[in-house]
Amino acid sequence: MLLVCALMRAILHLQIVVSFAERLTGFQLLSTGRSSRFRRLKEGFAFQGLPMIIAILNQKGGVGKTTLSVNLAAALALSGKRTLLVDADPQASALDWQAARKGESLFPVVGIAKPTLHKDIPGLAGGYEHVVIDGPPRANDLAKSAIMAADLIVVPVQPSPYDVWAAEEIIKLYQEASLFKEHLKAVFAINRKIGNTAIGRDVGAALKSYPFPLAVSFISQRVVFAESAASGLSVLEAEPKGPAAKEIRSLMQELLEF
Repeated sequence: MLLVCALMRAILHLQIVVSFAERLTGFQLLSTGRSSRFRRLKEGFAFQGLPMIIAILNQKGGVGKTTLSVNLAAALALSGKRTLLVDADPQASALDWQAARKGESLFPVVGIAKPTLHKDIPGLAGGYEHVVIDGPPRANDLAKSAIMAADLIVVPVQPSPYDVWAAEEIIKLYQEASLFKEHLKAVFAINRKIGNTAIGRDVGAALKSYPFPLAVSFISQRVVFAESAASGLSVLEAEPKGPAAKEIRSLMQELLEF
């Protein structure tokens, strides 16, 4: 009798795990056919020939997700890559940035602030080499969907312990998703670093205990980011030879090598 009860508990636990995984991924993990049992998410968004999808995510507001998203997208576009920016933030800051622009945009911006993002992107991404997702400021179903759509997750953190602590929820979502999406990668990127201070080094040391690396490239706090955004421009257009543009290009190149 005890053995039967233990077996029933094990079966129930397996059903709960599978149900959670199916909700997380949107894919059926069990079916009647042998070949389709426990299919991994490599049948999802990592098909050869699809664009590289980079999601910029952190549940804490004010870490510069949109600033990083639009400037990375601009760097990719200016390097000759066909690039799409997806605004998955309900605040629609990237769309506001595009609306402030005068003249032709370097790349299209579309708004998809829905938890079906991972299902919608494949239909929009045809013809693009790179897709950048400006993620929501919360670790919710929309953030889960952005993670499931992505090949690479970039977690921007300011040099502050509050940002490091806030990143833990995104880390948990990444760990859950990586069980079913084996090629998913993630990296921290220090944003709004203040020059000539030790706090950036301290944050780098604090992040070493987490399961993915810290990018060598970092983005410093510079007025040109706000000034260029007000006109719907990237720093690469406002000051193409300036230090901010150089830092963005350096980070872009490092991310492409992941």
